Amino acid sequence: MRHLTACFVCLAGCVIAGAVQAPDAPYDLVIHGGSVVDGTGAPRFRADVAITGDRITRVDRRGIPADRARASLDARDLIVAPGFIDHHAHIQTTIHEYPLAENFTRQGITTILASLHSGDQPWPLDAYMRSLKVAPNVGFFAGHSWARTKVIGLENRAPTSAELDEMRRLVDDSMKAGALGLSTGLVYVPANFAKTDEVIELAKIAARHGGIYVSHMRDEATGLLDSVAELIRIAEEAGLPGQIQHHKAVGVSQWGWSAKTLAMIDAARARGLDITLDLYPYTASSTGSSVMFPQWALAGGREAFAKRVADPQTRARIEADMREIFVKERGGNDLKRVQFRTLPSDHRYDGKTLADLAADRKMPQTVDSGIQLVIELQLKGGFSAIYHSMDEADVQRIMRHPLAMFDTDGDPVGMGVGFPHPRSYGTFPRVLGRYVRELKVLGLEEAIKKMTSMSADQIGQRERGRIMEGMFADLTVFDADAIQDRATYVDPHHFPIGIRHVIVNGVPIIRSGALTGATPGRVLKGPARTR
Repeated sequence: MRHLTACFVCLAGCVIAGAVQAPDAPYDLVIHGGSVVDGTGAPRFRADVAITGDRITRVDRRGIPADRARASLDARDLIVAPGFIDHHAHIQTTIHEYPLAENFTRQGITTILASLHSGDQPWPLDAYMRSLKVAPNVGFFAGHSWARTKVIGLENRAPTSAELDEMRRLVDDSMKAGALGLSTGLVYVPANFAKTDEVIELAKIAARHGGIYVSHMRDEATGLLDSVAELIRIAEEAGLPGQIQHHKAVGVSQWGWSAKTLAMIDAARARGLDITLDLYPYTASSTGSSVMFPQWALAGGREAFAKRVADPQTRARIEADMREIFVKERGGNDLKRVQFRTLPSDHRYDGKTLADLAADRKMPQTVDSGIQLVIELQLKGGFSAIYHSMDEADVQRIMRHPLAMFDTDGDPVGMGVGFPHPRSYGTFPRVLGRYVRELKVLGLEEAIKKMTSMSADQIGQRERGRIMEGMFADLTVFDADAIQDRATYVDPHHFPIGIRHVIVNGVPIIRSGALTGATPGRVLKGPARTR
């Protein structure tokens, strides 16, 4: 019986990649007839790609005979590219609950980076890493917000010397466990309460371990230029690379400022600093309701906030600050620009807008109405929303920058569950369909390079992100003429089209558009840079 079971397991392993062809052949899998875009930016070429174990072992422009492989995949009229790397998704404590990560892998993503920003961090990190059995590769970061909350909670103050030492220890332990660097979400409570010097001290710990610094910056609207300057300063003084995550210019008053921020990045690199950026290809962001408030108003948590808004004088100050945020950053004067993703206090409004809520309450469509409603909802636990507050010209300008890479900023979601931002389903196909094929903002080879070798190099994974002999076999096979996102802001639960096969560490996780159920993903550990 044990012999028969072993035979069945072997057969299943062969069939998952294609029809069994030659059990004694030298290659486990050959991808036949595709146009290879190798991830370096070089022009595409027709070749067969052979895989043995978890590595690419042959790339042959003349072709590889079918009998040389145990299994094969047909890639005629398709693009064979390295697997895509997602620089930021909200998976750091939940990826084990979504082991197939379907809404990501169906985008052609083979590696997801869990830069934390404001989120919690798995702890102990090394134990969580060891426990994972998932389809994509994953990488983790040490979290500033997590460390600060663990040590001093949500208080709006600087840490004591002893508290800062404890935060340093937490970052150091995470880096020793394999974290790729330090991640901050300085726009959010409690990280927003941190002075720049605090972040520099923690970034120095990451730098000792060859880590990088990635950040959702302190302000992406009226304070955008100061925030870019802060990131550059942190990278320079801590002595490590700095990466702006999902770079954008939020609010009508700031539209066009990406020309200034990109010039700042170029100037920093001209001085010898390693500064990069990533983005998602949408003109709407998504985050919690906390961004609608001055951060001082949220210090201490929900009870402290309730006391502040109950005091007329303090409430007037909060409302005045909120007006600035609403008009200049999030909604302009249009309540329709704030679209609820999840409203826990009344799920009937999931997917609807603040304008819808005001209309149902018979309130005027004004900023004042919006402010009163947002305060009320925050007292009931807040909400997550999509904020339609960016300009297409900025998105394209940032995308064209030679240092730009991509992230989904997405959530792991179940089909039909909740109301996610469409980026959770469509980021990478949207780039390849809309911005490469339709608008020609990028060439295909350039876009693939940004998604693969550039991104792999950024985290020190130089054996990934390229189709070359000896590289890890993370591959995505897609139809360049058909690939397209289908998720929208009002109807988000749609997988993209055009992704045919996805392979991680030599094992197909998607074959002919169908999940295989395989979980060959690995944890990619630091150092991101050798020192």
